[in-house]
Amino acid sequence: MIFKNFRLQIVLRIILLTIVISLTVFLAGEENLRITWFILMAIAIFQVYELIHFVEKTNRKLTQFFQSIRYSDFSTTFTDPHLGKTFRNLNKEFNEVINEFRKNRAEKNEQHNYLLTVVQHINIGIIAFHPDGKVDLFNNSVKKLLRINTLRNVHDLAQIKTELPRKLMAMRAGDKVLTKVIVEDELLQLSIIATQLKLRGKELTLVSLQDIHAELEEKEIESWQKLIRVLTHEIMNSITPISSLVSTVDGMLIDETDERLTMKTLDDEEVQNVREALTTISNRSQGLLNFVDIYRNLTRIPKPNFKHFKISDLFQQDARLLQPKFESGGIDFNYSIDPDNLMVTADPDLVDQILINLLVNAIDAVENAENPKIRMKAFLNKNSRMIVEIADNGCGIKPDRMDKIFMPFYTSKDNGSGIGLSLSRQIMHLHKGNISVRSRPEEGSVFTLTF
Repeated sequence: MIFKNFRLQIVLRIILLTIVISLTVFLAGEENLRITWFILMAIAIFQVYELIHFVEKTNRKLTQFFQSIRYSDFSTTFTDPHLGKTFRNLNKEFNEVINEFRKNRAEKNEQHNYLLTVVQHINIGIIAFHPDGKVDLFNNSVKKLLRINTLRNVHDLAQIKTELPRKLMAMRAGDKVLTKVIVEDELLQLSIIATQLKLRGKELTLVSLQDIHAELEEKEIESWQKLIRVLTHEIMNSITPISSLVSTVDGMLIDETDERLTMKTLDDEEVQNVREALTTISNRSQGLLNFVDIYRNLTRIPKPNFKHFKISDLFQQDARLLQPKFESGGIDFNYSIDPDNLMVTADPDLVDQILINLLVNAIDAVENAENPKIRMKAFLNKNSRMIVEIADNGCGIKPDRMDKIFMPFYTSKDNGSGIGLSLSRQIMHLHKGNISVRSRPEEGSVFTLTF
């Protein structure tokens, strides 16, 4: 008979143990029953052992349960149908917990496999590595990009380019690097972006690698085409009238009716016409020389001399410098700085050149506005980068001109050189910053400098 109650089994075991111990004590003095006494003593010891083993069954189950969780062994099941309701409930709870862990692990594995599939599928190379250079993950795009099959350590990339591992190891979250590598006689322009994360308490650096050689070439060709169109336009504007005037002067001075060329005899009016033509040729030639000189200045910007100074110093200086223009144009001008002691590390002379250029452009833009206003302000954005904004309520910029205003020599002014904004953009690039613009026709423009 199998008893199905834990308590009943305990009671019966104790009763049997008590009977055996009592018989053992009773027969202790009987010399002729010595063998029986030893048998009863052995039975009593065995019953004590069995009782302890039976009582500790719960502890063994708990130990087995916790070990299953610790070692992620969720194949274990707990069943004790003959120990009563309390053990059935205990085993039921154990099994439900194990099933939940098994389900969570399956979901975790599915999510892990999903993320791995996504990482392997994207066409941007990804490498995750530890501070010692040991690679934790790299995808198929890295294999295709760098022509490698295995990558155990970042230092293995030295075979592609000696300094590449050093650059990767030195990168921190948010860093961007552009580097050239040659893989199997093919030039790659790698754009590398890094971020950092913690996984299981260990730091990992995650870098993405993308070959932008084709995009850079396309942009370079497009830039050259734009520049050549501008240069061609400016040069043709000067050369065409010069060529036409030279032909006119030739006709006025040279007589081709005879077999040999002779000078014509000119009256006073013809002499005056020739002089005017030569003056025009001289002026156009000088204009062409000035254009070339401006182009040379655009390509020879001095290296910035960085200093740490208050931006308010430049604002006050430019406000005083342009005050006569503001007053003569009836322009409402003011500036603000938040905080008042805002500091910036830059070349004050080059930055001043940008501010003056943008303010002069704003003055021209509000020339026909009813209530002309120009506002200049400096502040820190959410990323703690200094922002300078110059806003006006002038004529604005037409949409079709927005992508051209930073091109060298492009200008919508009759007397403009077209290098101011291009020069400003180059200066901001030297400061690791940028210049951007927002504008609406007849509503005004806002130029933003980000340092």
